[in-house]
Amino acid sequence: MFGGWVRITDHARWDRGFPVKYLLVQEDEDGVERLWGRCAGVEGLFVEPVPPTREILTLRGCSPDGLLSEVLAEPGASYRGLGDVCVEVWNDDRPVQWWTLADAVVVAHQPHPGDPARHDLVVGAGVTNDEGFFEVPEATRFELFAGTTTVAASAGRCSAVDGLFEPRADAAPVPMELIGCEPAEPLLAALRRPQRAERDWADLLVLDRHGAVMASRTVGLDITGASPSVLGGTLVDITLADGGDDRPSPTARAIWAEWYEGPPTEPNRWAPYDSKGRAAWLDLATRAWRVPTPRPDRTGGAYDLDGRFVTDVPGLHCAIAEALLGPGRYFGREWNALKDCLGGGFGVAPPFTLTWHDSEVARRALADAEDPEGRPSYLEEIVRLLERHGVTVVLR
Repeated sequence: MFGGWVRITDHARWDRGFPVKYLLVQEDEDGVERLWGRCAGVEGLFVEPVPPTREILTLRGCSPDGLLSEVLAEPGASYRGLGDVCVEVWNDDRPVQWWTLADAVVVAHQPHPGDPARHDLVVGAGVTNDEGFFEVPEATRFELFAGTTTVAASAGRCSAVDGLFEPRADAAPVPMELIGCEPAEPLLAALRRPQRAERDWADLLVLDRHGAVMASRTVGLDITGASPSVLGGTLVDITLADGGDDRPSPTARAIWAEWYEGPPTEPNRWAPYDSKGRAAWLDLATRAWRVPTPRPDRTGGAYDLDGRFVTDVPGLHCAIAEALLGPGRYFGREWNALKDCLGGGFGVAPPFTLTWHDSEVARRALADAEDPEGRPSYLEEIVRLLERHGVTVVLR
């Protein structure tokens, strides 16, 4: 048993036959992390996300494009799947909200009253909103994106979405079991009076085999059970009612096991994974760039991007980071994050030259469906973004 302020190196080792793999810490009112305990294992860290409840919505006054126009052009379009549909809510001249219609299915469709060139679509889907809150804009229009390619393409636009702006109950929390815990004083106090910790939150720091932090997840401190640990000794096993909603999928387990051995030192270790695996790789790289503290930015110079495996958006960002900073590093995970990184503070800053080898691989893989408005593909957007920030991009 111990307590005090957190210094990772002080608590990443103990005198037992198995390693410390997790630290539970909480930030106090002064912004300083305080140790709650250290653990040998966690059961329930990897969970499949709870799917949203299925709902029926009506998309009114739709001008279909891309996949949506293809579906509506086919006989018997009802009950055709659209995959995940992103609904961008625009207020005047800018998007202000982003909703996802998960696993959307066309239930029925008919011409829109007064304009047979447009359609009213009834769809079934699970509805999610990443912001978790919303205000209904005064003047709205809705842009739709869908597709089976690695980048969702335009699916058209509509004038209203009946049933979108409705309150929805949060999914039931999924418990987590902390195995082989050595509690510090705050956790001991919570175990003596569990109600005290209800609605509190803490960070679960995940350590690699060298004792460095490789990931962090937020967990609830509503303790619903504690018992002598299955690992024996004075350790305890603790059940948390809510293990948090940002836990990795079981498909990420192999990536986490690889990173447990230490940050990658060889290039293209991310390449064998699918898009979800590569996104999980970026999750770990996001934390890794902060440890150790980044050095001052380098400017100038020339870098080579290995484009052989850039077949999706996560792979593109894995490859860019690897080209600029080396294996396992972070330099954005989507357009906006890359823009932030180009502003400095991440190890490399423009101007510099980036030679993109085998760029045709990404050009083919990331090409959107043909867009009648001539909007650029994701690859073209990334190249334009780099060039606007002073990067000389050479495509080969």
